[in-house]
Amino acid sequence: MKLTIDVINAFTETQFGGNPAAVVITDDWLADPLMQRIAAQNNLSETAFVVPLDQPEAGLPSTTQYAIRWFSPITEIDFCGHATLAAAFVLFNRRPPANALDSHSAVCPSTLTMHARAVGSLHLQYSGDGTIEMDFPRRDPVVPERVPAALMRGLSLPPQTVLQNAQAYIAVYSSAQEILEVTQDINQIKQLAPYDVVITAPGDTTDFVSRYFWPANGTEEDPVTGSIHTGLAPYWAQRLGQSELTAYQASLRGGMLYCRVTETRVYISGKAVQYLHGQIII
Repeated sequence: MKLTIDVINAFTETQFGGNPAAVVITDDWLADPLMQRIAAQNNLSETAFVVPLDQPEAGLPSTTQYAIRWFSPITEIDFCGHATLAAAFVLFNRRPPANALDSHSAVCPSTLTMHARAVGSLHLQYSGDGTIEMDFPRRDPVVPERVPAALMRGLSLPPQTVLQNAQAYIAVYSSAQEILEVTQDINQIKQLAPYDVVITAPGDTTDFVSRYFWPANGTEEDPVTGSIHTGLAPYWAQRLGQSELTAYQASLRGGMLYCRVTETRVYISGKAVQYLHGQIII
């Protein structure tokens, strides 16, 4: 069996920036153990597996409805933003000019929908400058009932505030410089599973910055984490009094995200760059 694989750098315009994700598109789902083994072999933050859900629209060679699942090297993940961006990049760029925008086109954007078990329908829009906007549910953070001792022991600098959403503990700091300086104690952070940890602060050249630690569910530090911005963007939107925000994830690779917050949704936009196109031989 041969499977097509693409590796896409998400939330970047540079060849070796952003967060790399693998994308495997098949007609039907592979067996779960096989998907996990492929993700482990890829050893990237996530591998996205995508399956079409409908027949092509009249006159068009591609579908508009897809199911998507995400696997880290360790386990299946409920929600992943950067691998969704990567998958959308592959799908949009496979469409012909009649249905997908040429990079120089000024006509209306192309759209598609991905369906995920945990977060429902995700609507994606491709614009003429190569930006892909993703429509995600808000996952606002709240004050936790208690702050785990492992969290405080696991971060080298104490945060000003700790919040929590469905995905992670959110440690808020006062400056972007502190975000760069913080180190994690992996053994302590692992004790917070199934939750991960994101650290965040006001940015110097963007509205806010962050870094993401998830040793219990994936890798030690995620280069760019689209999903957590469904919690970070509402927090910073309220704190800064604005609905549109720029965000930078300050990992070694780095990545830019553009966020727009409404009452029920968070729209996260970014660009992507192709790194690899090839075959998996099973």
